[in-house]
Parts: sequence; structure tokens; C-alpha cells
Amino acid sequence: MYERGERTPGLSQRIVDGWVSLRDVLADGERRLATAGVPSPRTDAAILASHVINVPRTRMLLQDEISRDQRTQFEILLSRRIARVPIQHLLGTASFRHIEVAVGPGVFVPRPETELVAEAAIAALMDAPVEQRMAVELCAGSAAMAISIATEVPGVTMFAVEVDPAALEWTRRNVDIHQPALVDNNSVVEVVAADARTCAAPGGVLADLKGRVSVVAVNPPYIPEDAQPREPEVRDHEPRIALFGGDDGLDVIRGVVMSAAHLLREGGLVVIEHADTQGEAGRSGSVPALLRDGETTGLWVEVTDHLDLTRRPRFTTARRSGSHTYSG
Repeated sequence: MYERGERTPGLSQRIVDGWVSLRDVLADGERRLATAGVPSPRTDAAILASHVINVPRTRMLLQDEISRDQRTQFEILLSRRIARVPIQHLLGTASFRHIEVAVGPGVFVPRPETELVAEAAIAALMDAPVEQRMAVELCAGSAAMAISIATEVPGVTMFAVEVDPAALEWTRRNVDIHQPALVDNNSVVEVVAADARTCAAPGGVLADLKGRVSVVAVNPPYIPEDAQPREPEVRDHEPRIALFGGDDGLDVIRGVVMSAAHLLREGGLVVIEHADTQGEAGRSGSVPALLRDGETTGLWVEVTDHLDLTRRPRFTTARRSGSHTYSG
């Protein structure tokens, strides 16, 4: 190491000599990520370094050493992040509310916006009698929402429905990982391999739950087929089945609305995430409009659109009417 006051060599020379500080690694990583156009270079560099040295970010700069092996690991991860591999894929996990879920190629990475959908579902279930705490997550993917709901609300029976075989591997893996927490909370999450659009129709795998469910929560694919996600992390690494929802982006949502109509008890809540262009002020084919079309035949009441933390339309809720029985 170099004594205080002694002139220190440049970064390249210190690497040759086998010594380089953590601060230098972070600064170099941030610069290279910024040059590559990564949106949050400082945060991403810190997350990768924290992962490599196994020290929480809040305590990371209390030390200024990073070993040669750790620098090599950091360089490998940094190079992949520069290539716009999602940082969650590099870490192998994604944070969602109070939990971490395993993620990687083949499953959609849960986003912070979806935490608001889970929050609405959680609030509704907390208000429900314990004996009515049954819920369904459609298009479950990583099961982040299902697991959050079932670990935050005591005594929940939860069904996580996913159709894609690749995503189902992650659904099952995450439910297994969080099994101890589910047991401690007296909750159950059952993984169901089925199409969210037809799973509750007559003859569907969840048909026997008709009229018994208190909450249906869903983050469906809602991007129109002719739209192209701007972010390489989404465009190049997220599974297409989790992104695209037909010509107008609402094909899966139309089916989800019908599944929810079968499943929900009178007064039960459906919570559907959507694009910011598909909310209350969107075009005529918006999610609130779809539910209000159902409302005209007595299916839905209290149709309400909600904003995310950036004040953009993000999800719609509605309650199942008891005045109409859907038999389609």
C-alpha cells in the first residue's frame, strides 16, 4: 500500500502492481457504463461492486480494498452490463416489496410499478374475513406478486397461474425458495400451469373456484405487436410472451377480465396493470373502458384507474357485481 502523502501511480499502473482501490473501480465502472448509455451508471456500478465484494452498499465505502479476483468478477459483470444485460440477470435476483425473487433468462423481471398492484391486492385481502382470503395471480411469471401477497397477508390461499414453460420453472423455484416464510404466515401458494385467459372458464383448471375468490391481480403482457420497446434490456432480454398483447396490446387483458369475472365472489376485486397510454385518458380501447363495457351488462362496478408514483396511469381496479352471472 502507499503511505499518506506519497504520490500514487495512475489506475493502470496500480492494476499492474496488483493494487487498486474500490473507489477507483467504482469510478471507472461508472464512466464506462455512462459511455455505453446505461441509464443509472453510478447506481449500477455500486450494485455490481457490492455484489462482488459481498458488502451492503450502505457500508461499501467504509472499506477501500478490492482483491484481484473480485476485480476480475466485477469486470466480467460490468462488461455484460455494458452490453445491456439486465442487472437483475447478472445478480440472479430482483427486489420486489419486502422480498427477493430469483430471475434470469425466460422470465419477466418484476418492476417497481407492479408493487402498487400488489399493494392494492394486499389492502383488499386484509379487509376480507380470514375465511375469504383466497386470491389468484394471473400471468404470474416469477410469482413475485403472489409471494408478496401471501407473505404479507396472513392465511392466504394463493394460486399463481402461468402458461409459459420457461417462466413456470422460475414460478416454481421462487415458491419453493419462499416456502418457509409462507408456512410461517399460514399461507399457501399453488402454482398452476394454465392460460390466464381460459383457466377459469367451464372445464378450465380453476373452474371449481368460480365465485370463491376475493382478489385477482395481474400484470399482463400489454405492449401492441407493432410497438418496439426502447430499452435494450427489455427488447433483447425479456420473453416476448410476457410483453406483447396483440394488435392493440389488450388481447390478453380481455381474456383476463373474463377469467376474473368467473373467479371473483360478489364484491371481489380485480387489479390489472396497464401501459400509461391504456388508462383513463387513453384511447377508446383503454382498460377502464373494457371494464365499463362489462359494467353495462352488470359485470363490474367501481371501475377506477390509478396513477403510479410518476403520476402516470398504471393500473385499474374494479369490483365484481353480484347482479349478473357471467356464463361465457
